Parts: sequence; structure tokens; C-alpha cells
Amino acid sequence: MIEQGIFNHRISVAKSHIDVNRHVNNVVYVQWMQDVAYAHSKAVGYDAKRLDQLGTTWVIRSHFIRYHRPAVEGDQLIVYTWPHEMKRASALRRYKFVRARDHVTVASGESDWVYLNRATGRPELLDDDLRAAFPEVAEKDEP
Repeated sequence: MIEQGIFNHRISVAKSHIDVNRHVNNVVYVQWMQDVAYAHSKAVGYDAKRLDQLGTTWVIRSHFIRYHRPAVEGDQLIVYTWPHEMKRASALRRYKFVRARDHVTVASGESDWVYLNRATGRPELLDDDLRAAFPEVAEKDEP
């Protein structure tokens, strides 16, 4: 679901997401960040097929995650993601993981995504159609 540029997706925390400390493993959050970004892209018409047709792709340059509270097996999480800043050939995407039962933020973060030309491996400028599909969300409007 997308509302005012903010995409949200539900995740059920499964046993396979849990580490030896009995909470969601750090690496799982990174995977979820990538997965929810792909889901957002698909929801606005930029799925893998369309990117292939355009000869482009997105790659991650960096991740930052802050862990606020543990999430445990059985938790239902709502993951919010949105473009915070669109540059010439990259986008800073933010994420917020909220436990559904009590609306507590369990993690937040951001990823720096670079838009690449597949043939050259070089950054590709973000065109107007792509920018329109992913409107920037101002900090004051973030979830």
C-alpha cells in the first residue's frame, strides 16, 4: 500500500528470522530493507521486467540501521519505506519497522541506492517518469 509516497508492507517474524539472542537477526533487517524497496518499486510500475526493458537496475551503495527494540518470533511488523532524497543518479531511501500490536518502532534505517545503466555499469540519470513514481517525502511527513 502506498500513501503520500510512503509504501508499507507487513512482515510476520518467523523462527528462521531469529538469532541466538532470541530476536530478529541484524542481517534479516538488511534483507527486509531490500525486499520492501523492491516491493515498492514493483507497486509503482518499476518491477524487474520494466527495469530490464529500460536497461537499468538499482544497486545499494550503503545501509545504516538503528535498532530500537527487539522483535521476536510471532511479532507482526509493518515496514514503511519512502524516498527521502532523490539525487541525479541515486536515491536515499528510509525505512521504519513498527511492531503492529503496540506501534513501537523496533528499527529504522536508510539505504543509498544508485541507479545504473546495465550495459555500462555507470550511473544513469533519474528521468522525470522515475522521479514522479517515487516522490520525495519530507522529514516532517515521515511516519
